[in-house]
Amino acid sequence: MSSNLIIRGRCFEWGQRTYLMGILNVTPDSFSDGGKFNTTSAALVQAQALVAAGADIIDVGGQSTRPGAKQITLQEELDRVLSVLQVLRGEISVPISVDTTRAAVARASVEAGADMINDISGGSFDWEMLPTAASLGVPIILMHIRGTAQTMQQMTDYQDLMAEIFSFLQKQIAAATAVGVDRDKVIIDPGIGFAKNYQQNLKIFQQLRLLTALNCPILVGASRKSFIGRILNQPDPKARVWGTAAACCAAIANGADILRVHDVQEMRDVSLVADAIFRQTALCDS
Repeated sequence: MSSNLIIRGRCFEWGQRTYLMGILNVTPDSFSDGGKFNTTSAALVQAQALVAAGADIIDVGGQSTRPGAKQITLQEELDRVLSVLQVLRGEISVPISVDTTRAAVARASVEAGADMINDISGGSFDWEMLPTAASLGVPIILMHIRGTAQTMQQMTDYQDLMAEIFSFLQKQIAAATAVGVDRDKVIIDPGIGFAKNYQQNLKIFQQLRLLTALNCPILVGASRKSFIGRILNQPDPKARVWGTAAACCAAIANGADILRVHDVQEMRDVSLVADAIFRQTALCDS
């Protein structure tokens, strides 16, 4: 595991506890909460609520990445993200992540006060992303994906799922460090739901610990996703809180360091109990 990470004066001590990344989609078309927070006032209220509930990081995204989502223009993404960041940065003290695959958005966001980059393409969509992260000196989350939002659900034919995820992430970690990204600032994400079918998503949870060999903090984003809806026979993403809780507990048990979630207050309780049970630092006399 890489060393502890300091972001905006806060120390992330990997392995000590689970950290929560609160999702703030400033989009009209995200699968679960599209259109709810795409004004600056609504985004600020939600960000403050996420922090009050226990979020350690706020993840701001201006481009929906749900299957089939339409790609917006660079200017549209910049307008959405920067207008929100300019309001948030003066009002909340926790680290802010920008969820983008575009280096130009990442750079402008960091200049506007974002502290880290969350790239669902793992730096593979925009060849300037990894050098940009290096030049900015900020942490970057590298996620596994195949194809794009439009094509990924037709690209689930793997010979060995976990080996291929491992290999992709290993390659992108090497590419990042080769252009100057500090190894201790790389976080990895197996990409639940991104070019994975129902059974493959379950397998990632079952074998997540294999990714700890990459010696990077692991982020898992399962919140309200369709595989949970299938298990529960629940078409409404907002009604998948208990299913998300079970997935989050499984992720913690198998080595996750960060959970990317919508329902921060509920997942805070889940992570506190799961940490007490599964972390080596759990109090033996409690």
